[in-house]
Amino acid sequence: MNTPRITRRGFALATTAAAATLAVPALRAQNRIEKPKLSLAVGGKAAFYYLPLTISEQLGYFKAEGLDVEISDFAGGAKALQALVGGSADVVSGAYEHTINMQSKNQFIQSIVLMGRAPQIAIGVSTKTMPGYKSLKDLKGKKIGVSAPGSSTNMIANLVLSRAGLQPSDVSIVGVGTSAGALAAMRSGQIDAMSNTDPVMTMLEQKGDVKIISDTRTLKGTQEVFGGPMPAACLYTGADFVKTHPNTCQALANAIVHGLKWLQTAGPSDIIKTVPEAYLLGDRALYLASFNKVREAIGLDGLLPDDGARTALKALASFEPSVKPDKIDLPRTYTNEFARRAKERFKA
Repeated sequence: MNTPRITRRGFALATTAAAATLAVPALRAQNRIEKPKLSLAVGGKAAFYYLPLTISEQLGYFKAEGLDVEISDFAGGAKALQALVGGSADVVSGAYEHTINMQSKNQFIQSIVLMGRAPQIAIGVSTKTMPGYKSLKDLKGKKIGVSAPGSSTNMIANLVLSRAGLQPSDVSIVGVGTSAGALAAMRSGQIDAMSNTDPVMTMLEQKGDVKIISDTRTLKGTQEVFGGPMPAACLYTGADFVKTHPNTCQALANAIVHGLKWLQTAGPSDIIKTVPEAYLLGDRALYLASFNKVREAIGLDGLLPDDGARTALKALASFEPSVKPDKIDLPRTYTNEFARRAKERFKA
């Protein structure tokens, strides 16, 4: 994976002395939000992977915290990360494992609140171009669709392929997005398999377009694939931003945890009424079937479990040579301080 290098914005902490400043500072007097207007990048916002973000936005929870959040939607998580790297975004709604991958390159970003407790990514092979599929080895030389190269959908595809002795170079990775474009790519035969999120994967599955061969849309499936809990979508930003904007980070965590709390009791009709019509991809029934499949994968309180961080590190190290477990300082990849305060605030 070609992960871009952070420059100019001060995300890299190059000295040992700087490490001491990574502890989350005390919230500033009167909780003044340091940056009330900020930009947030996301890769594939219509996916259930990012549903808590959409809920918090649509129900006005960011505004209630005094934030004016401008959300830019990209084809995949790698593109959203590039926005942070390039300075056009302050915060990213993306996969937690990016924080580990970037630290392996001596560049520090940090999760501030967790939205998903399972990746919600499934891999399916085309029933049209691979009707005789028998094992992962059959994917050698094939085209695999992902949201965007380098994104979490790509990472999970690499992980699953590695277990069959296949290298990333043994397949062709094709970026197809996470919505209508992904459906079209599979149905037209442009790709032979796909690693993607819901509602896309459930729609393809129920219409008979794919055969699912790996599934992390449930906690059980995630345990089978990763051997432990695997944190997924989170809000992450540069470690320096966390240090200098604690009240802003707290406001963001508050909004997301508020959204997570709403989702715990929301019914199907509540979801349909809240998300934009375009997210339904023209089929409300299948959208709701997808939601029911991934519901348990949505986070509960914004907290990222320590054993989940360890699972993510182990998974990345299994197929990414640049990630050396003994060189990664996991506590520097996430903080639960903001989520803890938010959880206390919204406690029933």
